[in-house]
Amino acid sequence: QVQLVESGGGSEQPGGSLRLSCVASGFKFSAYCMGWFREVPGKEREAVASKDMDGSTVYSDSVKGRFTVSRDDAKKTQYLQMNNLKPEDTGMYYCAAALRCDWFESHGYFGQGTQVSVSS
Repeated sequence: QVQLVESGGGSEQPGGSLRLSCVASGFKFSAYCMGWFREVPGKEREAVASKDMDGSTVYSDSVKGRFTVSRDDAKKTQYLQMNNLKPEDTGMYYCAAALRCDWFESHGYFGQGTQVSVSS
């Protein structure tokens, strides 16, 4: 079955960096759009970044210029490099996979999440 396992979360000070990883199994990774979402209690889940199989990327305005999404199809792994972290980046980060990048919420798969906390 489909499995998405995130790692790399933790606590960091503002201005610091973290790198999230997501190892996928159970589906043809190279044929899927991969993405990252984050969730904060009391708020809607937010799409942070996605990278399609053709290499095209989309970022939310809140992370543009600070976060970089990448993928290694041979390793069935995607990454989220997060630089210049801000307290508002705090949240649970979820790895997601879907056959199309606009299908995450309707037909996508999500991992269990990894917590990111940014505070001084």
